[in-house]
This record gives sequence, C-alpha cells and structure tokens, in this order.
Amino acid sequence: MNEILYFGSNQYPKLIKNEPNKITKPIQFKFENENENQIKQISTTDFSTIFLFENGKAIEYLTQRDSKQNPSKIQIENIQKVTVGLQVEAILTIEGNLFAKGKIINPNNPNQFINISSLIEDTNDRIIEDIVSGANSIYLLTSNQNAYGIGSNYFAQFDFDSETFEETEKPILMMKNVSKIFSGNYSSSVFLLNSNQELFFCRNNFLGELGLGESIEETEIYKLTKIKNIPKGKIIDIQCGSWHTIMLNEDQNQNPKRKIYSCEHSNYDDINENTYEFTEIKLSLFKNNDDIIDFSVGNFHTLILTSNNKLIGFGSNSYGQLGTGDTKNHFIPIQIELPKLRFNEDISNYHIFCGNSNSFLYYSPPSFSNLEEDLIKLFRRKEFCDISFKTENGEIIEAHKLILEYRLNQIENQIEKLQEIISKKSIKESNQIFEMIYSNNYKINPKLYSEIKEIINSNEKIEETMKRIYLNENEKDFIIERKEKQYKFPKLILIMRSELYRGMFLSVTNDTSNKVTDYSELSNKSFQIFEYWIYSNQIKDEIKITQKIIDELETGIDYFQLNQTNPNLFDLLINKFNN
Repeated sequence: MNEILYFGSNQYPKLIKNEPNKITKPIQFKFENENENQIKQISTTDFSTIFLFENGKAIEYLTQRDSKQNPSKIQIENIQKVTVGLQVEAILTIEGNLFAKGKIINPNNPNQFINISSLIEDTNDRIIEDIVSGANSIYLLTSNQNAYGIGSNYFAQFDFDSETFEETEKPILMMKNVSKIFSGNYSSSVFLLNSNQELFFCRNNFLGELGLGESIEETEIYKLTKIKNIPKGKIIDIQCGSWHTIMLNEDQNQNPKRKIYSCEHSNYDDINENTYEFTEIKLSLFKNNDDIIDFSVGNFHTLILTSNNKLIGFGSNSYGQLGTGDTKNHFIPIQIELPKLRFNEDISNYHIFCGNSNSFLYYSPPSFSNLEEDLIKLFRRKEFCDISFKTENGEIIEAHKLILEYRLNQIENQIEKLQEIISKKSIKESNQIFEMIYSNNYKINPKLYSEIKEIINSNEKIEETMKRIYLNENEKDFIIERKEKQYKFPKLILIMRSELYRGMFLSVTNDTSNKVTDYSELSNKSFQIFEYWIYSNQIKDEIKITQKIIDELETGIDYFQLNQTNPNLFDLLINKFNN
C-alpha cells in the first residue's frame, strides 16, 4: 500500500490530478500502475524526481507542468538507493554498483546512466556502500570506508584546489576512514564523518554554513577542515540547504534523546540569528516527551517529524511547500496539520523529503527480498563484527563469527584455513569471498568459489543454516520475555530481520538490558510462527493456521517492522490457510 502525502508546486500532472498549481495543504496521491509495490525512497529537485519501490525498480518523473509528460522506468535492476541533485542523478544497486548521469558526469550523453564504480582507479575499492548527491556533485562511500567525489569541484568540495580542476568525470579520492557522508540536493557543501565521530568540511563559508564558529568574512575553505565545536552525542544526520545546515544528534544521557542543531545566516526568530557554529534549535512546539523521527532540508525550507505525530516546518513557503494552507513564509516554526495517516500508529516508518518548491511525506517500512540478501547486508554492517582477517596487502576485513561458524564445514581449523585463503587475496576478492560464504551464492565469483568450496558447507541452503542457529540455545544472547514464556534470539538475526530491533541494537541509546516485555497481543502459537519464520522464511508444517492467527500476525508484522522477504510471512499464512 503506497501512502504518499504531497504539498507545494504541482509539478506532477500525471500523478496529482485536478489540483491547483499550488497545493498548500498535504494531500494524498497514488501511483496508478505501481500500487502493488511499496515506496522505498523518494528523491527530488526542480527538474526531476525518482521514486524507488521495494522491488528494486524505480521510475523517473521530469517535473514539468506538461500533462503529456509520462514517467519513465529506469532500466537498472536491484536498486537499493537513489539520489537526485540539480544536475546529477545516481543509482546504487544491491551489488554495490553505482550508476550516474548528468552533463557533468557524461557530457556526450547526459541522459544515459553510466557505471561509475568501474571508473575508480583502485580496483579493490569498487564496492559502493552509500551515495549522496550535492547540487552538481555525487559523493560515494566504498566498502573500504573511503569517500570519493565526482562532478563539479567549483567550491573545492573534493579537497583539491578548484583551480586545478572544476569538474571531473572520474571519482576522486577525498578522504579515507570515513563512516558517513552528508550533503544536500541543492548544496555545494559536503561533510565527512570519520569512525571516531570527527567531522570534516570543505567548501566556501560565505554565510557561516560550515559551523566553524568563524567570522562570516572567512569565506574560502579549500582543504578538509576539522570542525571542533560539535554538539554532544552521536551524529545521526546532516543535511544542507543552499545557505543553511541542519544536524541531528542523539545523546542517550538527555531527554529528549535527539536534538536538532543549525548553523546559518538566519532570520528564524524562534531559532537563532546569524549563527556561525552549530546551535541547538529549541522549538517551543516540542514537548518533553517529543523526539525527532525524521527531518529534511530543502533549498530554503525545513520539515521535522516528531514521535508525537507532529510535522513542524519553517522557512520559505511561496509555493505552499510547508503545507500550512497558505503561501506565507514562516520564519517562526509552525505545526502542519496532517490528514489521518494509514499507519498512524507506526510514525517511525514515515519519511520526509523536501525539494525546492515541494515536499513529500511517505510511508516506507524497511525491507529486503530474501535471506541471502539479508546475510550479505549483515556482512556489510560493521557494528557487530567480532572477527578480523588480513588481506594480502595487510588490510583488515571484518566478519561475524557466529555466521562463519555455521556457514563453514563443522571441522576444526576451518576459520584458520579461511584466513590462509584471505591472506593471499585483494580486499575486493576478500569481500566477494565473504559474500559467497554468507549467501552460498557461487555466481558472485565462480572462480573464487572453487577455491573456498572445500571449507564451506556448499550443500547446505541458507535456510538450513539459519535453522541450525535457531536450534542452538547457546548462541542466543537476547531474551523476549512474555507472560507465558521466554523466547531467545541472537541479536544478529533480529538485526537482520526486524527493523524494530535493528534500531534498538544499533542506536547509541540502546538499553543494555537483554529483555523486552509484553507481547500480550500475540498468542503463544502466533509467536512461535514468528520465531520460526524469522530464521527460515518458512512456517512449520505441523502448525494449523486459523483466522485468529492471521489477524494477530498481520498486526505483529507491522509491530516488529518485519522485512518483507520473498516469500513474506503474510503470504505464507494466507496460502497455508487456503490450502
């Protein structure tokens, strides 16, 4: 079910019909031919919008007021993220390939996506983990934690003097040991966060948007500069508009845990004026129990979504992009009235995206397609890695010991044999080896697979591996306690399969206790179905499905924020019930 709320300039005549040019209050629209696929992500600027669906497919819509303009399907499969700048667009696939287009990227054919990953000079650095777009640049983070830039370097965003080159059609290495990259679709700014939570910035500082705490006169910063005065807590996100920057931080020792900061040349009376370092936005609309779920920075406006179902906005509103019902600019933050939401009880799965003259609020539960992809994604998450291997160049690659113990043959010294193989491989080949071990998918690299097939249980399906973990009580380190019974799970499996627990375990605010109580809405039998399915994508044959179980688990699927695997739990329940 797609739930998309829209407000601002009506640039989508094929999608939003019979509405005025300026939609000043949030209205809902649906895709005529895409209703079976849940929206995963939206990215937009003045000239184009990309809608990404959960099935890994995307459509591009040129935002022109032309009733004959039809959206076009992007001919790239298995897409996991999209991003749109003013003059650039980028697509990241599940396999870690980056495709991009734009006049700056591909002058000879600006409307054709080309493979950017293959242009990285270091062949061991071509698996892309994340992408972010600026107005005219694309920034990419590789699996080796290296940050690259491609496109416009007019403001020396790539940490090189812009007089050396203003544009590049090949990725340029900006910085190593990077954990996150931040920018904005209308911005020439870029922030790089390293693994020690140190924040770096590189570009002009015309209106103090660096957050350096320096005079407005110090406008040219052409080398990566460390920002010293970072607010306390873990940096969750940073987004840049044309002349302002917003930071979201999370501090487990404060209430509310999440706070929002800005640096800008500002007339926002309820925020701050002419601040040249990150300063907390103390919104009078916030209550003590309010926490920030999501926020988005457009060209000149900002929207914030809170845990109490509040949508708060401030900034430019000349097209109705704040959704306040008028076209007056609101420099004092104002609460936007929302229509009744389909998933109002689960506001944490709503997302905001602001363009220049428009805004989206949409429901997008996290999901993956199957256990293989879940395991590969788990391998790429470093938070719970607990075993390290050295490659031929002495580089370190990390993995999850629990998964390896179950994927390798149950013979002594198999991990040592794996280390011996990795020690003779490049970082790229090592990544591929681990992805094959986690997924048992020889198609990733058949030649490498032949070298490791002696040490892995190549005859065992992923589901069988997961069932063995399910049966081993000694490997379970988290307890879900119910009135009738306790259920134990490995945290790794819950992270992989439930966004509820992913957020809990990977947040700096996570509770160190190992119990979560009160799942009274689910009967024992329903919870047993959930428990078995979360490992195997299957329902035990001996369990009889009733309408009550279907009703309970339909609620439970939303509550646990379960990944919509293929096949998904609800489809399995219905099929078994009908049979």
